[in-house]
Amino acid sequence: MNVELWMWLSVIGLIVAMLLIDLFAHRKAHEIAVKEAAAWSLFWVFTGVAFGALVWTQFGAEFGQQYFAGFLIEKSLAVDNVFIWAIIFTSFAVPKKYQHRVLFLGVLGALVFRGIFIAAGAEIIKNFAWVLYVFAAFLIFTGIQMLRKRAQHDDPSKSAFYQWFSRIVPSTNEYHGQKLTVRINGKLLATPLLMVLVLIEFTDIIFAVDSIPAIFAVTSEPFLVFTANAFAILGLRAMYFLLADMMHRFIYLKLGLALVLIWVGIKMALHDIVKIPTGISLGVIIAILAVAIIASFRATKSLEDKEKAAIK
Repeated sequence: MNVELWMWLSVIGLIVAMLLIDLFAHRKAHEIAVKEAAAWSLFWVFTGVAFGALVWTQFGAEFGQQYFAGFLIEKSLAVDNVFIWAIIFTSFAVPKKYQHRVLFLGVLGALVFRGIFIAAGAEIIKNFAWVLYVFAAFLIFTGIQMLRKRAQHDDPSKSAFYQWFSRIVPSTNEYHGQKLTVRINGKLLATPLLMVLVLIEFTDIIFAVDSIPAIFAVTSEPFLVFTANAFAILGLRAMYFLLADMMHRFIYLKLGLALVLIWVGIKMALHDIVKIPTGISLGVIIAILAVAIIASFRATKSLEDKEKAAIK
């Protein structure tokens, strides 16, 4: 895949422009309603799909399928990230009107860190091809661990990292609008919003350890890895506000994500023995996620119907 410098610059320029549009649209702190979140979610999904269609048209079906496989993996793994965001916001009692700003900054940081990880990963794979087997083993192991702990979501506010950060950074327990820091009696203090932002960035780095190897399992093209990551991450904020009150409905999603990680790990491990076509890999990923989501909604609907019947 021959990607010229102007293509990279154009994509980065597009991402920056979209971020500025988003920031301008949400320049005033307000609570994001479901209708607004749904509209923005559709916009970000449409943008990601449209870019995939452009890749398909310009570079062919194989690279188009690789992009969509990567985009789908990143988008689905991002849902698990949304669960953690909900836990963080609840733990710190973050007012809903301030949540978008901290998520915007969190996504901005995530794009930077993902870019660094992708560049490093591509260089490592280029010089040490055997590392693909390490990635494969790690993905399979992570998938199995996720299967075993699929009902658990650790609270980052109780992590050793948070305990360390809160000890070394002077802070206040009160919110001061959307400010990350505030000066009180001449002393610069971190607000709880800065703590939340740091935890969001920290958890995204942890998630990137899973997601970056996973996307390298379906494409070795850094351009596709970066763009699939970027367009999947850009819609995370809207996805959070859309799904925040529906988290309890996705009871089998983590099971599906675990199976996806195991599948792409196996595909990566067998890349020198059996070349699994990208179209088949994409189909398997779609099937796993579709079954997990449909089964989740059917199971939780039955529970809700039983609860309503019991109340009556």
